[in-house]
Amino acid sequence: MATQPKVPRPSNDSGADGELSSTNALIDEIEEVQNAIDNLNEQASEEILKVEQKFNKMRQPHFEKRCELISKIPNFWLTTFINHPQLSDLLTSNDESVLKHLKKVEVQEFEDIKSGFRINFHFEKNEWFKNSVLTKEFHLGDSGEPSSTYTKIDWYPGKDLTSNSSNSKKNGGEQGKKRSFEDQTQDSFFCWFTDESSVFGDELGEVIKDDIWPNPLQYYLSPDLDEENGKSCSSELPCKSVLTKLILMV
Repeated sequence: MATQPKVPRPSNDSGADGELSSTNALIDEIEEVQNAIDNLNEQASEEILKVEQKFNKMRQPHFEKRCELISKIPNFWLTTFINHPQLSDLLTSNDESVLKHLKKVEVQEFEDIKSGFRINFHFEKNEWFKNSVLTKEFHLGDSGEPSSTYTKIDWYPGKDLTSNSSNSKKNGGEQGKKRSFEDQTQDSFFCWFTDESSVFGDELGEVIKDDIWPNPLQYYLSPDLDEENGKSCSSELPCKSVLTKLILMV
């Protein structure tokens, strides 16, 4: 870490040369101590990264086992997304129809961790698109500027859920506008895969990586939102009591 710039010395307004000299000497000592602290902080960050890399490798077999078990539960990921307080507002009825075919979600941090991560959505054969895997990668360059790459979705004719989205319209000034979760309610969830620069894309990636992926079961087992409002559970998406039975059967 580069040495911190010198702190401006106080001017000699009082004319007390001895006091000023003493203050400057103290400031020099404080700067030395601060540089030592900064160096230790940098070393700590490097050590934390090493520990995180180690435990990422240790967690991987458990993630794989969890994915295997999850794949045996119908509509697991759809239910998880519907029960999530942020994602639930982003799903259209067509999105839900597509996500019924989502059989596996996985998050893979890049080996150095700090440069980014990828999210893979694995789908069974469906009537919406030809892809079996949709991937989106998030990169953080040396300059700190985020960027992303994504799998082009190979939609079947007449099935493209993103064709009429606000993200695909190039009306003056709207293309590339920074959008957040609040702006997404009328667009398909799958616009996220083709959205390279919006706040929405970054936020959603972080939600999946940091909130859902570590423990998706907590959202899968959340009470159905309609049930909380006094409505009965969907006939296609199981209620919490049914979910518990399903898990016990696995």
